[in-house]
Amino acid sequence: MRERWRGAAGVVDRPTDAALWECGDEAAFAELYDRYAEAVWNHAYRLTASWSTAEDLTSTTFLTAWRRRHEIRLVHDSALPWLFTVAANLARSEFRRSSRFQRLLHRVPPETTERDHADQVASSVDGERRLREVLDAVELLPRAEREAVELVLLGELPIASAAEVLGVAEVSVRARISRARARLRNLIEGQS
Repeated sequence: MRERWRGAAGVVDRPTDAALWECGDEAAFAELYDRYAEAVWNHAYRLTASWSTAEDLTSTTFLTAWRRRHEIRLVHDSALPWLFTVAANLARSEFRRSSRFQRLLHRVPPETTERDHADQVASSVDGERRLREVLDAVELLPRAEREAVELVLLGELPIASAAEVLGVAEVSVRARISRARARLRNLIEGQS
């Protein structure tokens, strides 16, 4: 069923994601961006705990979508699961890059560096610190559980959509989420 929306010409049928992907032009892609940019940014923020990184990942996700628009696989006629998967992959790459950079920084003698004011402000925000702890714990999960958590708990995708993206049964996704919650609880309580 198509949603009704108000366009410049009045109330018209809102095209499906599949129709927009089929069209493949800039206007259709702009419509998809308008639909999903906020959701992708929220997902990226939950994965990174950083506003600016989430903005970068959102831009890169849509740039990737534009470049690979002929390869996309819609799930239940929605581009969102594919976009979430791309954002998660980009977030993992960013996390690895950032980790390498931090290791390099630790090699620099402390007397030659100055603390940045932005780092002091960021470190004082308790909510972001807690989110980072959770994200770090998610990184320690086995791959199958981590992917289910990223899509369902962090990405807020329905279990049916996550199951299709992961290529498993819904009951498997539910089991992975259940095991992941128990592991996360133990990991985070162990840090406290």
